Amino acid sequence: MRLLTAVDQLFLLLESRKQPMHVGGLFLFELPEKANSDFVYQLVKQMQDSDVPPSFPFNQVLEHLIFWKKDKNFDVEHHFHHVALPSPARVRELLMYVSREHGRLLDRAMPLWECHVIEGIQPETDSSPERFALYFKIHHSLVDGIAAMRLVQKSLSQSPNEPVTLPVWSLMTRHRNHVNAILPAERSVRRILKEQISTIKPVFTELLDNFKNHGDDGYVGTFDAPMSILNKRISASRRIAAQSYDIQRFNDIAERLKISKNDVVLAVCGGAIRRYLLSMDALPSKPLIAFVPMSLRTDNSISGNQLSFVLANLGTHLDNPLRRIELIHRSMNNGKRRFRRMNQAQVINYSVIAYAWQGINLATGLFPKKQAFNLIISNVPGSEKPLYWNGARLQSLYPASIVFNGQAMNITLATYLDKIEFCITACSKGLPHVQDMLMLIEEELTLLEKTSKELAFQGITVKDKCAKKTKKLAP
Repeated sequence: MRLLTAVDQLFLLLESRKQPMHVGGLFLFELPEKANSDFVYQLVKQMQDSDVPPSFPFNQVLEHLIFWKKDKNFDVEHHFHHVALPSPARVRELLMYVSREHGRLLDRAMPLWECHVIEGIQPETDSSPERFALYFKIHHSLVDGIAAMRLVQKSLSQSPNEPVTLPVWSLMTRHRNHVNAILPAERSVRRILKEQISTIKPVFTELLDNFKNHGDDGYVGTFDAPMSILNKRISASRRIAAQSYDIQRFNDIAERLKISKNDVVLAVCGGAIRRYLLSMDALPSKPLIAFVPMSLRTDNSISGNQLSFVLANLGTHLDNPLRRIELIHRSMNNGKRRFRRMNQAQVINYSVIAYAWQGINLATGLFPKKQAFNLIISNVPGSEKPLYWNGARLQSLYPASIVFNGQAMNITLATYLDKIEFCITACSKGLPHVQDMLMLIEEELTLLEKTSKELAFQGITVKDKCAKKTKKLAP
């Protein structure tokens, strides 16, 4: 048996019919050249007929919301589904299918995951190979974003000629030679207790620092987020919108402005959200606040949750894209510096205290018009090398995530090869036409490209502007 962490339990406690707490991935493959007409059928049959048992974390069931225990009655038919969309289906129809499935709860009496192989997707162009998809969803109490991405990479191959003979859920059997390297490390109770005691002083110091800097828009507090239409109660209906963008465009902007690629991602998202809310005459006068996950994972494990969060000021009240990205850069840097001053245990305990009221609010709904943040924006690093499934090349991957009461939109993106794959998960009833965000992201990205080129020509960088402002504010 394995003990659930506090974060694992929180994802389970927050779950309801309208609020499923699983994450998912949509993986779009191109058939290999000279593939047989029954290529996908053979993949499906290979997985269905495999007599290799599932491995951790795919063989775990809940025991009283306290432990994970091994499932002794695993039934692959419950978890694995082979679906054919009315052919030829566009990506739009594929996303509609995934949206419906993503809104459905997983059965807690079984291991908390499902796998769908989907046929009937039309080629990208007339001359492109035929395509099929894999949609995989797994409960957030079992994995965080980094762990989920590692699961994907370990379940596929980096060579088109290497056969993948075992199903995803037998991952550990495939990598039996380094089981200890990819399972979470076990620690003694004594060591855990010692770590917790050592966190008291540094955590208190950081909380005091936050209090001292209250009022500086670069230091975001848990009471700074305004009410917006993003923060309604949600329904069980989901809408997933996805699009790929050239990663070099983000890299070029980051290089010109001397900031991180993640700052550019947040600025693009912030600008797109501003445009989206303006189109509905629903933009708050105060800036929206994003909850940005940061991985605390220092090992090669592929399960559990090892993450904390930085609050980022998205500057949505500003119509100047440069001022907006400058504010994002400052607020993210302040959060990163805070976490660099602490070790993993201290960061976790800081987060527990700093965000405690929001956790209570999510669980109880006591303050429906108040929240610590307006939406989650998560950037998950993916593979820099092409991945294959028995010769079928992975073309795109889109990470679908969770939404919950008070948080009707989630933007999660993953890097793959030379692309950034954006996936927006939203409550379709609370936020109409969320697919328009994809066009708005493109518009904002184009604007930042133009602005950054003009600034680079003048020799101006966001990093320099922020440094001057920090120096001016210093006592």
